[in-house]
Amino acid sequence: MLIRYKKNLEKIAMGLLSFMPEEKEVKKLQQTIKEYETNPNWKLFLWKQEDILGAIGVQTEVEGVVMIQHITVNPSHRNLGIGKQMVQAIKEMYSDEYVEANDRTKFFLEKCESERDQLDKNS
Repeated sequence: MLIRYKKNLEKIAMGLLSFMPEEKEVKKLQQTIKEYETNPNWKLFLWKQEDILGAIGVQTEVEGVVMIQHITVNPSHRNLGIGKQMVQAIKEMYSDEYVEANDRTKFFLEKCESERDQLDKNS
C-alpha cells in the first residue's frame, strides 16, 4: 500500500532513495528529500506492507503528465513485484493523467510494461 511521505519517515525514505545510483551522495540525497518536502509538484510515496519496503517519487509540473522520477525497493525485497505494484498504484492514483518515466526510471518502467504484456499474452 502506498503511503504519503511525512517528515517523521525521513530516515527511512533517505535510506531507500540512497539505493538509487544518482542519490548516493549525502548532500544530493538531502537536496532530493528537501525538494519532496517543499515543492508542491514533487510527491514521494512509500510502499508499506508490514514494513516500509520501497519508495516512489513523482513530479506533476506538466498538466496531464505524471513523471516517475524515483523508484526504489529495499534490496532484500527485490524481485518480488513490489516495484511493479508501486507503479500500478501510481497509475491508479493518477488515472486521469499520463504516467511516464524519466531517464533514471525509464528502463524499469519499460521492464514492467514488457513483463505485463508477456503475462497478458500467456493468459
